[in-house]
Amino acid sequence: MRILILSDSHGNVKNMKLAAERTKPDQIIHLGDHFRDGEALKEAFPLLPVAQVIGNCDLYDFSARAGKDQLLLTLDGHRTLLTHGHRYHVKSSLLSLSYAAREAEAELCLFGHTHIPHLQQLDGLTLLNPGSIGNGDFAVAETGDGKLRCALLTL
Repeated sequence: MRILILSDSHGNVKNMKLAAERTKPDQIIHLGDHFRDGEALKEAFPLLPVAQVIGNCDLYDFSARAGKDQLLLTLDGHRTLLTHGHRYHVKSSLLSLSYAAREAEAELCLFGHTHIPHLQQLDGLTLLNPGSIGNGDFAVAETGDGKLRCALLTL
């Protein structure tokens, strides 16, 4: 399974579509800022499942009120926590986020907010921030044979 991971699009749906066309994913994840960009991606790729959470810039967008600020998914057997990251103060430290991921028994924790790509292994937990797709940064996670492989990419 190939999973395209996007965050912080801030209206740049063009880059989101380009990343999806290049990676040909089985699943798309959008980690907030702007929720309606994820909705536009659903319309552009109606056969692909799109999971998304809201970010701090979505808090006053009426169209985003149906969204959640955190999701726990199982992707091909891998428990995955999705959050934008602002509620965990990820610009200061990843400690609160890593505690939340461990409490959720997640193997993969996806977050955004900082606009800075980040990939880190912490004793069985992978922390991944794809950066800002608005700036051309994104990530791909691939599963198979019970393994999880993640990569940071740029358009």
